[in-house]
Amino acid sequence: MLNLTAPSFTLEESDEGRVLRLSGDWTVATINPLDAELRALPGDVPACLDVSALGRLDTSGAYLIDRTLREKGAAWPPRILGDHASVESLLEQVHAHAEPAPPAEKPDTGLLALLERTGKGSIDFMKEMLASLAFLGETLVTLARLATQPWKLRWTSIVSVMEEAGLNAMPIIAFLSFFVGLVIAFIGATLLSDFGLEVFTVQLIGFAVLREFGVVLTGIVLAGRTNSSFTAQIGSMKMRQEIDAMQTLGLKPMDVIVAPRVLAMVVMTPVLTFVATVSGIAGGMAVCWATLDITPAVFLEQMRAAVTLDQFWVGMSKSPVFGLVVALIACRQGLQVGGSVQSLGKATTTSVVQAIFAIIVIDAMFAIFYMEMGI
Repeated sequence: MLNLTAPSFTLEESDEGRVLRLSGDWTVATINPLDAELRALPGDVPACLDVSALGRLDTSGAYLIDRTLREKGAAWPPRILGDHASVESLLEQVHAHAEPAPPAEKPDTGLLALLERTGKGSIDFMKEMLASLAFLGETLVTLARLATQPWKLRWTSIVSVMEEAGLNAMPIIAFLSFFVGLVIAFIGATLLSDFGLEVFTVQLIGFAVLREFGVVLTGIVLAGRTNSSFTAQIGSMKMRQEIDAMQTLGLKPMDVIVAPRVLAMVVMTPVLTFVATVSGIAGGMAVCWATLDITPAVFLEQMRAAVTLDQFWVGMSKSPVFGLVVALIACRQGLQVGGSVQSLGKATTTSVVQAIFAIIVIDAMFAIFYMEMGI
């Protein structure tokens, strides 16, 4: 057991200027009582250190001395009086690695801060959009290359993703679409009955479900279900360095991970959209039968006469685009996951939000396009 001497200090005037004289053993076991005393030193800057009476010194004691010199604004390196075996080297090590954290800036809530945040957000949005377009281009190049080399396609992975993201999502999409059709029919019947036009509820259901609600609801469900699943799977592979292992083996992540998911989603999204459309019409048909006494046969005949087949293809034409967008965003965010669980959660949240936002924006662009085309 070492016999340690209690540390002490004095701040004195001498021919050398103000001198901070140190004595005793400045170690982790002894320096605790000095912390408050050193902080309470007058604001005058010590000109030098006198270590003639200094005993043992470790990094904890050196940190306390260095912190005191920093707080008092002393010049670096300090002038040292007396001889000590390790004081200079320990002070240099501590000073190099104990840079104090800057004080927290007071949040600015003024107009300039609002403009600054808006500008940074706009720049980040543009960077994210450009990066997504670059990833889209890389994916299209990969798919074009695999189209010329079909033997390199991983059919087992494609079929597995089709089952997981497509068939397994079919019940929930059909269930939700059925109730959305019910809601549309109830709203239409209630509003149109005030004008004696409840017979046009059939046309409302046909146009709404065939053209918009079937495909948009499918895209949003896939964005919440499949998109998060893809991002979490790829992010977990990134965290476990499985993707690095693939590259070491000469496998390309775009071929092994991205391409099967993109192809599976492009194929299965139209199928899911068709199921959603049929379920939505079935929900509307049930309401019309129960509240308006429109039998299923009459309902289908009126829909066939009033709603053209073009409306069906308008909705179906959006579905492959939505599937492509969902898969691209999910794969890109998954590949950007770092080595922490926090980055995985952030990437998953970002992926879902971006996918839903992209689906709504693209649907609006489709609506404007078809309106200009007169469809």
